[in-house]
Amino acid sequence: MKLANVRKLVVCAMLAALYTAVSLALAPLSFGIVQIRFAEAFTLLATLSTVGIFGVTLGCLLTNLVGVLIGTTLAPDVLFGTLATFIAALLSYQLRHVRVKGLALPSALPPILVNAVVIGIELTWFYSDGVHLSILLVNMLSVGLGQIIPCAVLGVLLIYTLERSRLDERLFKQFA
Repeated sequence: MKLANVRKLVVCAMLAALYTAVSLALAPLSFGIVQIRFAEAFTLLATLSTVGIFGVTLGCLLTNLVGVLIGTTLAPDVLFGTLATFIAALLSYQLRHVRVKGLALPSALPPILVNAVVIGIELTWFYSDGVHLSILLVNMLSVGLGQIIPCAVLGVLLIYTLERSRLDERLFKQFA
Protein backbone atom coordinates (compact mmCIF):
# COMPACT_ATOMS: atom_id res chain seq x y z
CA MET A 1 0.00 0.00 0.00
CA LYS A 2 1.34 3.40 -0.94
CA LEU A 3 2.26 5.84 1.80
CA ALA A 4 -0.16 8.43 0.36
CA ASN A 5 -3.06 5.98 0.70
CA VAL A 6 -2.10 5.21 4.29
CA ARG A 7 -2.00 8.93 5.07
CA LYS A 8 -5.43 9.43 3.50
CA LEU A 9 -6.80 6.59 5.56
CA VAL A 10 -5.27 7.96 8.77
CA VAL A 11 -6.58 11.50 8.19
CA CYS A 12 -10.01 10.10 7.31
CA ALA A 13 -10.05 8.03 10.51
CA MET A 14 -8.90 11.00 12.59
CA LEU A 15 -11.66 13.20 11.18
CA ALA A 16 -14.23 10.48 11.85
CA ALA A 17 -12.98 10.07 15.41
CA LEU A 18 -13.00 13.84 15.97
CA TYR A 19 -16.54 14.21 14.60
CA THR A 20 -17.73 11.35 16.80
CA ALA A 21 -15.92 12.58 19.91
CA VAL A 22 -17.32 16.11 19.61
CA SER A 23 -20.84 14.82 18.91
CA LEU A 24 -20.80 12.45 21.87
CA ALA A 25 -19.16 14.93 24.22
CA LEU A 26 -22.02 17.29 23.46
CA ALA A 27 -24.61 14.49 23.18
CA PRO A 28 -27.55 16.37 24.70
CA LEU A 29 -27.21 18.94 21.91
CA SER A 30 -26.23 16.50 19.14
CA PHE A 31 -29.42 14.44 19.02
CA GLY A 32 -33.18 14.93 19.02
CA ILE A 33 -35.76 17.16 17.42
CA VAL A 34 -34.03 20.34 18.57
CA GLN A 35 -30.31 19.89 18.01
CA ILE A 36 -27.10 21.75 17.39
CA ARG A 37 -24.53 19.19 16.29
CA PHE A 38 -21.33 21.21 16.57
CA ALA A 39 -19.36 18.46 14.79
CA GLU A 40 -21.17 19.44 11.59
CA ALA A 41 -18.64 22.30 11.37
CA PHE A 42 -16.20 19.64 10.14
CA THR A 43 -18.40 19.16 7.04
CA LEU A 44 -16.71 22.25 5.63
CA LEU A 45 -13.37 20.41 5.66
CA ALA A 46 -14.63 18.99 2.37
CA THR A 47 -13.69 22.37 0.88
CA LEU A 48 -10.05 21.43 1.50
CA SER A 49 -10.00 17.83 0.30
CA THR A 50 -12.14 14.83 -0.58
CA VAL A 51 -10.69 13.21 2.54
CA GLY A 52 -12.95 15.60 4.45
CA ILE A 53 -16.01 14.17 2.70
CA PHE A 54 -15.29 10.61 3.73
CA GLY A 55 -13.97 11.41 7.21
CA VAL A 56 -17.02 13.44 8.14
CA THR A 57 -19.40 10.91 6.62
CA LEU A 58 -17.78 8.07 8.55
CA GLY A 59 -17.87 10.18 11.72
CA CYS A 60 -21.57 10.88 11.23
CA LEU A 61 -22.24 7.17 10.66
CA LEU A 62 -20.39 6.21 13.85
CA THR A 63 -22.12 8.96 15.84
CA ASN A 64 -25.55 7.88 14.66
CA LEU A 65 -24.79 4.22 15.39
CA VAL A 66 -23.78 5.12 18.94
CA GLY A 67 -26.87 7.34 19.17
CA VAL A 68 -29.06 4.33 18.40
CA LEU A 69 -27.19 2.20 20.94
CA ILE A 70 -27.59 4.74 23.75
CA GLY A 71 -31.18 5.50 22.78
CA THR A 72 -30.82 9.13 21.77
CA THR A 73 -31.79 8.61 18.13
CA LEU A 74 -33.78 6.22 15.98
CA ALA A 75 -32.29 3.64 13.63
CA PRO A 76 -33.39 5.48 10.44
CA ASP A 77 -31.02 8.31 11.37
CA VAL A 78 -28.10 5.97 10.73
CA LEU A 79 -29.09 5.90 7.06
CA PHE A 80 -30.74 9.27 6.51
CA GLY A 81 -28.50 11.38 8.76
CA THR A 82 -25.37 9.85 7.30
CA LEU A 83 -26.67 10.25 3.75
CA ALA A 84 -27.53 13.91 4.43
CA THR A 85 -24.02 14.59 5.72
CA PHE A 86 -22.46 12.81 2.73
CA ILE A 87 -24.53 14.78 0.20
CA ALA A 88 -23.85 18.05 2.05
CA ALA A 89 -20.11 17.36 2.12
CA LEU A 90 -20.10 16.52 -1.61
CA LEU A 91 -21.90 19.77 -2.40
CA SER A 92 -19.56 21.74 -0.13
CA TYR A 93 -16.64 20.21 -2.03
CA GLN A 94 -18.20 21.38 -5.31
CA LEU A 95 -18.36 24.92 -3.89
CA ARG A 96 -14.78 24.85 -2.56
CA HIS A 97 -13.55 27.62 -4.87
CA VAL A 98 -16.53 29.93 -4.35
CA ARG A 99 -15.81 32.55 -1.72
CA VAL A 100 -17.51 35.64 -0.34
CA LYS A 101 -14.86 38.16 0.70
CA GLY A 102 -12.40 35.29 1.04
CA LEU A 103 -14.70 33.23 3.28
CA ALA A 104 -16.11 29.79 2.48
CA LEU A 105 -19.69 30.94 3.20
CA PRO A 106 -21.22 29.29 0.11
CA SER A 107 -19.79 25.94 1.26
CA ALA A 108 -21.75 26.31 4.50
CA LEU A 109 -25.08 26.37 2.68
CA PRO A 110 -25.27 22.67 1.67
CA PRO A 111 -24.95 21.29 5.23
CA ILE A 112 -27.58 23.76 6.43
CA LEU A 113 -30.06 23.18 3.62
CA VAL A 114 -29.58 19.45 3.01
CA ASN A 115 -29.83 18.61 6.70
CA ALA A 116 -32.84 20.90 7.11
CA VAL A 117 -34.70 19.06 4.34
CA VAL A 118 -33.56 15.46 4.96
CA ILE A 119 -33.56 15.49 8.75
CA GLY A 120 -36.70 17.66 8.82
CA ILE A 121 -38.51 15.02 6.77
CA GLU A 122 -37.05 12.22 8.89
CA LEU A 123 -38.11 13.85 12.16
CA THR A 124 -41.61 14.49 10.85
CA TRP A 125 -42.00 10.97 9.49
CA PHE A 126 -40.64 9.05 12.48
CA TYR A 127 -41.39 11.32 15.46
CA SER A 128 -44.81 12.77 14.58
CA ASP A 129 -48.24 11.15 14.70
CA GLY A 130 -48.81 12.10 11.10
CA VAL A 131 -47.18 14.06 8.33
CA HIS A 132 -48.55 17.59 8.44
CA LEU A 133 -47.07 20.41 6.40
CA SER A 134 -46.87 22.71 9.42
CA ILE A 135 -44.94 20.13 11.47
CA LEU A 136 -42.66 19.42 8.52
CA LEU A 137 -41.88 23.11 8.06
CA VAL A 138 -41.22 23.61 11.78
CA ASN A 139 -38.89 20.58 11.84
CA MET A 140 -37.02 21.78 8.74
CA LEU A 141 -36.68 25.27 10.21
CA SER A 142 -35.51 23.89 13.55
CA VAL A 143 -32.83 21.70 11.96
CA GLY A 144 -31.75 24.47 9.59
CA LEU A 145 -31.41 26.97 12.43
CA GLY A 146 -29.48 24.38 14.45
CA GLN A 147 -27.01 24.04 11.58
CA ILE A 148 -26.25 27.75 11.24
CA ILE A 149 -23.91 28.05 14.24
CA PRO A 150 -21.90 24.88 13.49
CA CYS A 151 -21.64 25.43 9.73
CA ALA A 152 -21.96 29.13 8.87
CA VAL A 153 -20.08 30.31 11.94
CA LEU A 154 -17.75 27.62 13.31
CA GLY A 155 -17.16 25.79 10.01
CA VAL A 156 -16.38 28.97 8.09
CA LEU A 157 -14.13 30.12 10.95
CA LEU A 158 -12.37 26.73 10.94
CA ILE A 159 -11.64 26.93 7.21
CA TYR A 160 -10.54 30.57 7.49
CA THR A 161 -8.18 29.73 10.36
CA LEU A 162 -6.71 26.68 8.61
CA GLU A 163 -6.13 28.62 5.39
CA ARG A 164 -4.79 31.73 7.12
CA SER A 165 -2.29 29.68 9.16
CA ARG A 166 -1.50 27.51 6.12
CA LEU A 167 -2.36 24.40 8.11
CA ASP A 168 -4.73 23.49 5.28
CA GLU A 169 -1.68 22.93 3.06
CA ARG A 170 0.09 20.78 5.64
CA LEU A 171 -2.99 18.73 6.50
CA PHE A 172 -5.00 18.46 3.28
CA LYS A 173 -3.36 19.81 0.12
CA GLN A 174 -1.43 16.58 -0.42
CA PHE A 175 -4.82 14.87 -0.92
CA ALA A 176 -6.55 17.54 -3.04
